[in-house]
Amino acid sequence: MASVSELACLCSALILHGNEVTVREDKINALIKAARGNVEPFWPGLFAKALANVNTGSLIYNVGAGGPAPAAGAIPAGGPAPSTAAAPAEEKKVEAKKEESEEADDDMGFGLFD
Repeated sequence: MASVSELACLCSALILHGNEVTVREDKINALIKAARGNVEPFWPGLFAKALANVNTGSLIYNVGAGGPAPAAGAIPAGGPAPSTAAAPAEEKKVEAKKEESEEADDDMGFGLFD
């Protein structure tokens, strides 16, 4: 879990990027001071150095851009063709598990989206 100091520096870096200002230690410190925050003194410099040679926009916009994940139960190339008869049975199992998990939430007296 990230500390308050890390989150303050991260938010400051994102604010600076959003306003097209170069992410520097003094700028991060200025934003944190303006927000009446208090961080450990090494964090702003660490963030500034880490983001010095990084295209921050590319970093933000390409989070998780490793390509699409393979479908569940996907057969590798050259493997046997999947059976279409098993698909409805699998759907019923997924629906049953979903209903069971919803019932488990109800047993605790609350639901996630209630």
